[in-house]
Amino acid sequence: MEKIILGIDPGTNIMGYGLIKVQGQHAEMMTMGVIDMRNLEDGYLKLGHIFERVTGIIDSYLPDEMAIEAPFLQKNVQTTLKLGRAQGTAIAAAIHHGVPVHEYAPMKIKMAITGNGSASKEQVAGMLQRLLKFDKDALSKFMDATDALGAAYCHFMQMSRPESQAHYKGWKDFVNKNQDRVK
Repeated sequence: MEKIILGIDPGTNIMGYGLIKVQGQHAEMMTMGVIDMRNLEDGYLKLGHIFERVTGIIDSYLPDEMAIEAPFLQKNVQTTLKLGRAQGTAIAAAIHHGVPVHEYAPMKIKMAITGNGSASKEQVAGMLQRLLKFDKDALSKFMDATDALGAAYCHFMQMSRPESQAHYKGWKDFVNKNQDRVK
């Protein structure tokens, strides 16, 4: 069975994305890149741009699932809030298209790819290049793209393991699967 996984590394200036195609126990990179918003000043325009671009990626590649890196707590609360908004906007685009979303902590992604939860971005990128067998030339100058690819690959690795948490396509899906919890 073939499956396409979209990975997202949320950001407010640069947001990474990466797609892998999975056939059985084999994964290959389809593409990766970044959504560059450094030229946009207004935070709300950035969110609109994220929604439009993620929607375009979903429309182009028709992913079956999306894996997104969870934001980590920054020292600056405003930075954490902006990052959470960017992540939420990407999630909203996926839900709008009925694409199930799975969230992974940065340490879990690094651990799945390199075996070291505190690996550097360069180590993650290098390991993904070896695992997915793509040319070094395909590596983006922005590590956000390989971080996104890492989220997708982490989800691929988790697919064969039983999930401890259920994932829902939206509120209606949650209600339908949890009749005993909804009154």
